Amino acid sequence: MALVACPKCQKRISSQAKQCQHCKTNLTGNTESLSVISHIERSNSLMNQSFIFLTLFIAGVVVWFWGGEPAQGLTSYIAIASFVIGFTGYLFTRVRIVLHKRKSV
Repeated sequence: MALVACPKCQKRISSQAKQCQHCKTNLTGNTESLSVISHIERSNSLMNQSFIFLTLFIAGVVVWFWGGEPAQGLTSYIAIASFVIGFTGYLFTRVRIVLHKRKSV
């Protein structure tokens, strides 16, 4: 009996298990298709996160320069926070996408 990765959640389970104890996936059928579907779902999730962070970054830039001059007061803090969170989140998510693509199914 060896430990293998669950095709759905990628957590370690027994090679003789009939069901994953973590995600309750049935392991008696075709597990290859479960692995491919899980990989595609993770890719889509990462792309959605990337899009959200990019939108937050663009919103920060728009709020900062709305009206032709840089924002002041509370608006400037909101714009800078949106800009920084969006930019760092986007970069971090893009790195996660590259690492996910390197891990082939």
